[in-house]
Amino acid sequence: MIELNNISKSYAGVFAVRDISLTVNKGEVLGFLGRNGAGKTTVMNMITGYISRTAGSIIVDGYDIVREPLEAKKRIGYLPEHPPLYPDMTVKEYLGFVCSLRAIERRRVKQEIQRVAEISHIKDVLGRLIRNLSKGYRQRVGIAQALVSSPEYIFLDEPSVGLDPVQIIEIRNLIKSIRTQSTVIFSSHILSEIAEVCDRVIIIHEGRLIKQSAITELLEEQNSAGSRLILRSKDSKEAIESVLKGLGLRFSPLGELERGTLDYRVEALRKADVREALYKNFHAAGLVLLEMRAISSSLEDVFLQITGESPQGSWEGKQ
Repeated sequence: MIELNNISKSYAGVFAVRDISLTVNKGEVLGFLGRNGAGKTTVMNMITGYISRTAGSIIVDGYDIVREPLEAKKRIGYLPEHPPLYPDMTVKEYLGFVCSLRAIERRRVKQEIQRVAEISHIKDVLGRLIRNLSKGYRQRVGIAQALVSSPEYIFLDEPSVGLDPVQIIEIRNLIKSIRTQSTVIFSSHILSEIAEVCDRVIIIHEGRLIKQSAITELLEEQNSAGSRLILRSKDSKEAIESVLKGLGLRFSPLGELERGTLDYRVEALRKADVREALYKNFHAAGLVLLEMRAISSSLEDVFLQITGESPQGSWEGKQ
């Protein structure tokens, strides 16, 4: 287990991270989610001992990362956002070098290289110079070095940044395979990655931890029956929007998806079921409501709501 107790990091009096406390449980895939610059990398760098913290404590399986760094770091594998690769080495030479840093016995080095190469699917490039590898393969080599000596905790900082869609799926599948052997902690600003891979998510915003929850619980918490709807009417834009504004709802027009009708996305600000009120008010105004169906929150919706952000111009009506 990894414990963070009120950790902060400041530079010249300006806080990049402030008062974050959390626990990383063994066997889970934990995602750090936040916008670029939110503080995700700073937190990971402090946990792994890459940079020091300004305040607080970080305990890795009972060892303080500052007071007992060697014992703590034995349990950690780390892939920074920019993999620490040596382009003039072959993949095999580089992994052998990492084995020496990890104090792997010489008689076990060949076996260890084969093991991590098989897990990360790079056996076919062991003899190639790192400089000649594609971005996707370099990421795989970076993950392989993090796996050397089978650390209990694997940290991956933006592991799919700069990759094409096929490479992103490959890295995602690789993360899923790693979880059978190690606890995986990775950061991303790509919400679909977090939703696809993680058991639990930590949302960091402007240097603070503002939410931590299981993915399923997070989505269920934000989805209240009848609070988010798609509705369709054959009446005028002015008449429809008058009713929506009268109910104090947020709404965004979706256009004419069926000839002679208008669709709207509607949301209640307080997560109340507004279906009955919508039906009654449309009827009282002499309007025809052709369709009304509930929609579920995506992780993107949840993130925007929790952080208090929204894309410019995405909603009309009451804010």
